[in-house]
Formats: sequence, C-alpha cells, structure tokens
Amino acid sequence: MHILLTGGTGLIGRQLCRHWSGQGHRLTVWSRRAEKVAKICGAQVRGIARLEDLGDEPVDVIVNLAGAPIADRPWTHRRKALLWSSRITLTETLLAWLEHRGQKPSLLISGSAVGWYGDGGERELTEESPPVVDDFASQLCIAWEETAQRAEAMDIRVVLVRTGLVLSAEGGFLSRLLLPFKLGLGGPLGNGRQWMPWIHIDDQIALIDFLLHRDQASGPYNACAPKPVRNREFAKTLGSVLHRPAFMPMPALALKVGLGEMSLLLLGGQRATPARLLEAGFSFRFTDLRAALDDLSGRL
Repeated sequence: MHILLTGGTGLIGRQLCRHWSGQGHRLTVWSRRAEKVAKICGAQVRGIARLEDLGDEPVDVIVNLAGAPIADRPWTHRRKALLWSSRITLTETLLAWLEHRGQKPSLLISGSAVGWYGDGGERELTEESPPVVDDFASQLCIAWEETAQRAEAMDIRVVLVRTGLVLSAEGGFLSRLLLPFKLGLGGPLGNGRQWMPWIHIDDQIALIDFLLHRDQASGPYNACAPKPVRNREFAKTLGSVLHRPAFMPMPALALKVGLGEMSLLLLGGQRATPARLLEAGFSFRFTDLRAALDDLSGRL
C-alpha cells in the first residue's frame, strides 16, 4: 500500500514507519520538517512539506496522527490555540485537499485519545460510553473526531483511535516521570485514585496495523490495555521496577496552582477498556502493567 502519514515523526508515527517499511509498504510523511523525515523515520520514507507535492500519485490509506503534545506545558490561550490548530485545523486542511482529488484513499485512520470521555471517575468506559464534556481535552478530542468523520461524506471509511498513556522507552509521558522517580521523588498525584488507561508501544503499533488490515473496521476504538490501573498503583509499580521508593505524593493543590487547567489531565482519569478491539479479535501482548514496565526497563 501507499500510506500517507501526518504526525509521522512523533513517537507512534516513527514506530509505524519502521513497522510498515518492514512490511514493504510505501510511506509518505507530510511534515513541516520534510527534509528530516528520512533521518527520523527511515531512509525508505519520503517526506513532503505540502500535500500538493504528491500530485496525482495514488494514496491507499491516510493515517492522521499529527498534534502538538497536550501535556508539555500549561494551557494558556496561546497553547490552546496551537493544540487546536495542530489537530482540527490540520485535519480540515487534509479534508480540503481530499475533496479536490480524483483518486481518494479507502481508509482514514485518525488519532484521538481516551481524554474524549472527560474525567470518567469510577465508570467503566467502553466505546459506547458518552463523554462528560467538562474540560478542554475532551472538547478537543470530540472536535478532532467530528472533523475526521467528515471524510465519510467522500466514501472514505474512518477509524478513530482513542489512545491511552503510551509506555515507551523512546519518549512520551514515561520519559518525563523517570527523573523524579530515579531520584526517589516519585509518587502518586493527588489522592492517587484516578484511573490510568495505559498501553505498551508495541501493542499500540500492533493494533493500528490490525485496524489497517481489518476491512470492516470503522468508528472509535479504545487503544489501551484491558486492565487500567489507579495512579497510586502505577506509581508503586514504576518505583518497584526502577528499584526506587514511590511515596512522595504531589498534592492536588500544588498541581492546580502550578499547572492551572492542565492539572485536570493528571488529577482526572478514565477507566477505559478496549471493548471493540477485543470483540474484533485483537490480542494484546501486554495486559499486566508490571510486565510492560519490566519489558521497557532495560531501555529506560
């Protein structure tokens, strides 16, 4: 297949490029850093700065993962505008380009996050659960999905991947936790009762590949391991894997003062389960948090 990716230089995109290049697919990454794509994603991957650079070249599948990191810094008005434009505005640009093409892909796999549900509290969340629209992250994900779904009007099948917290040794949220935990300063956030829907990077890549090859796949899929854990358990397990104590809690008030509205991401959570993936027959390699962290520990 010829696969066009946005967000191809990000954590998940890089791994997808390696995986699909190994399968013999032809990959093109639309990126502001087009000249660096081959170095970041692999010599066989082509980078383009403009969609028009593809000309009339056929595209079989689009994988739309672009988006500025949501938890890198507080949500100022300027940061919110960037988070919005890097997801919704970029997807709108993609759709406008598709509308003027004679040949259209058969499938659009578009990124999203379990933050779509908002803070779910103790509810178990499947893809059938309604969102609690009470924060910016939820509003952002809802708008992102609704924008992507407009491709269905062009007879393009749309798959929405609601990703949890990706565990990887090559970046992402886990890398930001390492320093305080290695210094013995790690611990739960707030009361530590909030649910954390996690997924090992290998399963994240495998499930996207699974959905790519499943002809009947459409709509939302929760991309998280079947067994979410509470924040307190996550901290304890990570500390154990790193052979460090994990009893230094970060008070909720300190997070609210330091991070403002973004603290909702850390103090809330989602008890999300991958109901539709399991029904479709996808098999997770890592369903136990300790096993997932042990697998990554040698590279952390």
